Amino acid sequence: MTGTVAPEETAGEVGRARLRKEDPRLLTGQTTWTDNVALPGMLYCAILRSPMAHARITRVDVSAAKDLPGVVDAFTGADLAGSWSTLPTAWAVSDDLATPPHLPLATDKVRYVGDGVAVVVAESRYAAADALEAIDVDYDPLPAVVDMAAAQADGAPLVHDDVPANRCFTYREDWGDYEATKQGAGVVTVTRRYVNQRVIPNAMEPRSVVASYVPATDELTLWTATQVPHFVRIFLALNTGWPEQKIRVIAPDVGGGFGSKLDVYAEEIIVPVLARRLGRPVKWTESRSEGYLATIHGRDLVQEAELTMTPDGDVLGLKVELTADMGAYLQLLTPSIPLLGRYMYPGIYRFGTHSFSCQGIFTTKTPTDAYRGAGRPEATYVIERLMDDAAAEIGMEPLEFRRRNWITDFPYTTVVGLEYDSGDYEAATAKAQEIFGYDALRAEQASRVERGDAVRLGIGISTYTEMCGLAPSRWLGRTGYVAGGWEAASVRILPTGHAEVVVGTSPHGQAHVTTFAQVASDALGIPFDDIDVLHGDTATAPIGLDTYGSRSLAVGGVAIMKAAGKVVDKARRVAAHLLEANPDDVEHVAGTFRVKGQPGTEKTIQELAFAAFAAHDLPEGLEPVLAADAVHDPDVFSYPHGTHLCAVEVDTETGFVTIRKYAAVDDVGTVVNPTVVEGQVHGGVAQGVAQALYEEAVYDADGNLTTGTMVDYLVPAAPDLPPWDVGRTETPSTTNPLGVKGVGETGTIASTPAVVNAVLDALRPLGVTGIDMPCSPERVWRAIQAARTGGAR
Repeated sequence: MTGTVAPEETAGEVGRARLRKEDPRLLTGQTTWTDNVALPGMLYCAILRSPMAHARITRVDVSAAKDLPGVVDAFTGADLAGSWSTLPTAWAVSDDLATPPHLPLATDKVRYVGDGVAVVVAESRYAAADALEAIDVDYDPLPAVVDMAAAQADGAPLVHDDVPANRCFTYREDWGDYEATKQGAGVVTVTRRYVNQRVIPNAMEPRSVVASYVPATDELTLWTATQVPHFVRIFLALNTGWPEQKIRVIAPDVGGGFGSKLDVYAEEIIVPVLARRLGRPVKWTESRSEGYLATIHGRDLVQEAELTMTPDGDVLGLKVELTADMGAYLQLLTPSIPLLGRYMYPGIYRFGTHSFSCQGIFTTKTPTDAYRGAGRPEATYVIERLMDDAAAEIGMEPLEFRRRNWITDFPYTTVVGLEYDSGDYEAATAKAQEIFGYDALRAEQASRVERGDAVRLGIGISTYTEMCGLAPSRWLGRTGYVAGGWEAASVRILPTGHAEVVVGTSPHGQAHVTTFAQVASDALGIPFDDIDVLHGDTATAPIGLDTYGSRSLAVGGVAIMKAAGKVVDKARRVAAHLLEANPDDVEHVAGTFRVKGQPGTEKTIQELAFAAFAAHDLPEGLEPVLAADAVHDPDVFSYPHGTHLCAVEVDTETGFVTIRKYAAVDDVGTVVNPTVVEGQVHGGVAQGVAQALYEEAVYDADGNLTTGTMVDYLVPAAPDLPPWDVGRTETPSTTNPLGVKGVGETGTIASTPAVVNAVLDALRPLGVTGIDMPCSPERVWRAIQAARTGGAR
């Protein structure tokens, strides 16, 4: 078993709880969000969006809008159709994948409420928005397609005329013979249906795009609130035919993303096309309600799961069948999201076989795509719910059932062929139990049941792992992804001895500037405060693959280490030359290069930086300046893990659920900054709890989003959430030199099943065996009533 290291404050920067470098600027408003960008002569655009979920467009007339005061121009989809091509889908997940055309503005049919049909450009934001009412559109209504099962029925309306049965793709993969696991004597089979409901991302900053065009040079500068400036640059060039070298994309400060800004949206094509056409800068910023329609949604899966085990509780096989709602179109990664979790359904358990299948279905709803965790929370939800249900089936304590089946020796190759390099599930669980007060809460729970209390106590468990550090380029290529998984970095020491680190990943709240400066400080021996981190601008950082999948530190951080190592090696050669020594005899300790065994013969890295800049006396053949580039392409994923425990109180008379205590112990490998890690866990847990108890995107039969504002779509605020008790264990990864594993999505992945398991644990004595998320008071109350009348599932 891999040893567990207690987290400690270290003498170096890695492991130090530094305050974030970013915060003074962000907290005092001395920063730039995309909507803050103001350019001379800037125009504003507004997009007319369909009020109908499904209809043919028979006429669009923008002439009246053009005549309104302040309006510069207005365009239909047909007017601009020659300026662009279909929006990109970057992951061909199967041979039968259907990728219908998805134009930035619809020309033939609208396929969801919010589909863009026309655009107005005006001198002010308000003039543009008001002018939308003057656009006349004739729609020929068609039946909405909202339910995935009904979408596949004979005679169902087709979202896309050339996609039979609204089937986007089918996928199947088997590891071993699952059906054979049912054949043994006394085998217990547990079958469940779980619904992972549709949710809506709510980043603090709505999406915004600003484009500025220089006709003389055909150059475009695009500011956009995105996680993926390099992707936007590449796909904008491919979509419009614009030379890529003429495009500069800037992601300034980005106020949250959670996957919703991991995309190339219609507006990132529309706005630059308008700027080029009109010869003036153009800005578009969504309203919150517009974003609920036009920004992607997450999750939306029906998950049929089956587990086989021995009567004693040894798991044998796992079968998962998914039906995934694509929405009306495919965005950048839409079809891949439900498949990203296919390797993680077995979790941390020793299954001998695994069968996985998935079908993607088109509906007349907002497209789905990546949302924090992207496929892995959905997988963890199934396996952790299933482990609780299986334990209940044979009358075993749920934590003991997990302990009986989890992996204990590392490295371990799972049933799907992934090699978990390190971990210690027992240690993380033991620490979580201690923080949580597990035994005392179990005793209190039993006491309440015995007394018949109206308010029941439930304890939920989630012992999870996930695959981070997306990902080896060769693996991505084999799975149909168009890009790679490498990351690039540059490190340069300036003549004055300060350093700049340039990296291809860009933050939207993860404290990259702080964490990367800590990594570089230890590698170079330059003080933390003397290092700046540059990112998010394709002119400054022209090479990169951006931020998602908890890859920034595990891939980008290692690229920084590699570049810094090259700089140190070069500095060593300069030092050896100046000190008249062999480079092999020069050691580097905390920014000082000294000759071994010769006290007083040393040079600081700052001195060497100026010497390399001046280039008066360098070794033969060595180029001036201490600077280096590096690209890191990981060989494998990284695998953080942990144990989350949740205690809830459920009022059986009202159905109201209150979280009484929540403990999260995560093992993310080497911790660079404990404060940043805790912040990521806090935010992630909040999002997972929100899905468990509050959030759900609901459509009516006509395809209207009935939860289209924050009045109807419940996002918990601080008073709705308890304090989190957070702990850590550390088993460093053995597959990267930093030993890191990723932390950005762990809280969301672990927390949702922990909360739902807790609710069900409270209600099992009453006969309740299943509740669909969110576990709202009404839904919980109805489940209790159904159980009392014999109707619980």
